[in-house]
Amino acid sequence: LQVQTDWTDGENSIKEMTEAAKKQGLEYLVITDHTKSLAMANGSDEKRLLKQMAEIDEVQKQISGIKILKGAEVNINKDGTLDINDETLAKLDVVGASVHSNFSMPEADMTKRIIRAMENPNVDILFHPTGRLIQKREPYKVNMGKIIKTAKHTRTVLEINAWPERLDLKDEYIRKAVDAGVKLAIDSDAHSAGHFKFLEFGIAQARRGWCEKKDVINTKSWQEMLSLLK
Repeated sequence: LQVQTDWTDGENSIKEMTEAAKKQGLEYLVITDHTKSLAMANGSDEKRLLKQMAEIDEVQKQISGIKILKGAEVNINKDGTLDINDETLAKLDVVGASVHSNFSMPEADMTKRIIRAMENPNVDILFHPTGRLIQKREPYKVNMGKIIKTAKHTRTVLEINAWPERLDLKDEYIRKAVDAGVKLAIDSDAHSAGHFKFLEFGIAQARRGWCEKKDVINTKSWQEMLSLLK
């Protein structure tokens, strides 16, 4: 449910990523390229997102046996607003939101920032919730108890990011999310056709947090998975 293509900072086209996902045995994937405030990743604005949605429709006509869903990895601004308007977000199947800047905010401010984004009715999943890069970047200071409580209240899914350098959420928070009845998504964060194999690391991480199949939205069919979103 988190896949980047050559529209932003991924290496492969939508078609190539879809074919790779199908080869990996996946029944569906969500294209979630970055959005405009992430300039270093050539993030898309509203107009470009609409153009990408049309391309996804075209690619879907060419490939059978796998469903391509339309999404975006939307940037959470410093004040908790998003960098894409609600009108455009409402047209997407799946909206992931994530923090990519201002990592050193005080805990109370960072928590408030993320909660505001989660309260947006279009935000389905909080991607890599603590922002950690193992042995490279500490997680930002955030009150995970409050984030989990907000996730439950707003029906926001928390991501278990399978990228080996992230494995974010960590096991302790996964267990707390499961105990609170919060749904999780296991995502590869694929930036190239070879990255779908990372899903196995996410599954291992989920098991460390005592996750079961019922706790993870993308163990369901794509129709069921969408029905669990906001």
